[in-house]
Amino acid sequence: MRTDAHPVSEVRSTHARRRRAAIIVLRSLLVSTVVVIGYFVLPLTSRWAVDTGIELILGMGVIAALLTWQIRAIVRSRQPAAQAVATLAMTVPMFFVLFATCYYLMGQAGPEHFSEALTRLDALYFTITTFATVGFGDIVATSEAARAVVTIQMVLGLVLVGLIARVVVAAVQEARSRQRMEKPPPEGER
Repeated sequence: MRTDAHPVSEVRSTHARRRRAAIIVLRSLLVSTVVVIGYFVLPLTSRWAVDTGIELILGMGVIAALLTWQIRAIVRSRQPAAQAVATLAMTVPMFFVLFATCYYLMGQAGPEHFSEALTRLDALYFTITTFATVGFGDIVATSEAARAVVTIQMVLGLVLVGLIARVVVAAVQEARSRQRMEKPPPEGER
């Protein structure tokens, strides 16, 4: 005779899984929050041409390494969907802050790069409107260097949305498939 009530151990297991998933997501949101706060409060100074270009390349390398590490974590995780959400919650804000920093430093190096002087918030706003392909037109890249960096951001934004989302979904599917194969059959089917 079967009852609809879950055994206590199943309920505890469900609560434990939910708690682990929440911790995974909250940890990545905390890291993202620290990155964004750091963008607004840390001193940012650089000479545009060499330093900022190198910082942009190094920053993209860090994001690529972080994403690779996170995808491996998704595949190994007992909570692959939560780990995937955490991966996106960490990667996308870091991408935004990287380009916002670049735009801010370009704007500080010379007024010829943008149609107006950029504050940090302006630079973040410009980054997100470019990423979202909205481009309101209130801030415009006016130099070839700025247009080159914006073009790089647009291409990498498409890669981030398309390819990265696909890789993250595939990693979740692989982890779930692995978990199904490792799971022993129910009591009655042994």
